[in-house]
Amino acid sequence: MKKITSKAALITAMLLSTSLPLPEQTSAASMDNAIVLATSLNVRSEPAQQASIVGSLPYGTIVSVSTESYGWAKISAGKTAGWVAGHYLKNTDGLSNPAPAPVSKPAQKTGSVLADALRLRTGPGLDQGVIRVLPMNTSVTILGQQNDWLRIRLASGETGWVSGAYIGNQKSAASAASQASHSQSAGKPGLKRKLIVIDAGHGGSDVGAIGTKYGTLEKTINLQTANKLAQLLRQQGAVVVMTRTGNDENPALHDRVSISEEKGADAFISIHYNSSPKKVSGTLTFFYSDQKDKPLAQAIEARLGQVYGTKSNGISFGNYHVLRENDQPSVLLELGFLTDAKDEALVRTADYQQRSADAIVKGLSDYFEE
Repeated sequence: MKKITSKAALITAMLLSTSLPLPEQTSAASMDNAIVLATSLNVRSEPAQQASIVGSLPYGTIVSVSTESYGWAKISAGKTAGWVAGHYLKNTDGLSNPAPAPVSKPAQKTGSVLADALRLRTGPGLDQGVIRVLPMNTSVTILGQQNDWLRIRLASGETGWVSGAYIGNQKSAASAASQASHSQSAGKPGLKRKLIVIDAGHGGSDVGAIGTKYGTLEKTINLQTANKLAQLLRQQGAVVVMTRTGNDENPALHDRVSISEEKGADAFISIHYNSSPKKVSGTLTFFYSDQKDKPLAQAIEARLGQVYGTKSNGISFGNYHVLRENDQPSVLLELGFLTDAKDEALVRTADYQQRSADAIVKGLSDYFEE
């Protein structure tokens, strides 16, 4: 009886082994190409929101997709590999060997570092290695540009990539300083020595609003706009303090207010982009106190209303923590609606963000000269 049982078990095992399918293998030849549609797309170690971030890819990056799982895609792009949210990718049919994003080579011009400490990297991206840290006012020669990154050469001959938001044209800076000096001599206080706290809303795991057409993350363009604003204000002689300087940072609301109060800010500017289930577009400026905040809100919104391509929705009372608990003059700016396709396409551009930053600077100047 035992012999028969053992033989039957052996036959059953053989039948099962021949009927079980072999595990599928993903071959490199089956990979698809896709393009990144998010302004900055986090690459994670595993297909989960809680997984660690191993890199970040800018808008327009071409990636190879090898596997998809429950809305996540396993990708590789250069030295960066991992998992990303699949809804931020678009298949590029028929594009078998995509070329990298072109590097424009304008006529060489010089610039200078506007940040206190700027990282010189081996390539155009936050995932690239750091060569050295450049101090403020370091002179550089601009060799080329890729998206928002500049390829530069130092006086020593060393080359690398830096974020373009922190490089200013030396002639423009000199002109701005001259204008500020002229303003002072004419009896107008201007922005010189004014302490401005710039608060880039959201950050870290709090991405804020998400664009409905392009998947734009609010936290990313908040920081991009804040950096452009900081650059312009420093050119005007203002002292700038940022509540956050990286996309992985998300200070608590009370900490943002504390920075404003501890520094004795002359003005606190919170940068945001809006969202709404209704069809609405344009800018909107919030204030809390009629006496403390409203004059600042009126001055800035008057200038934002002159920015080409968008409309002003005026000023409005806003019961927000960073305004309500702040003893310094404070405003919260909504610079466009990410839920409106036209607004989203516009506010993603560096040009719009630059023009908005310029309008805010002019509004601040108007406020301080009143």
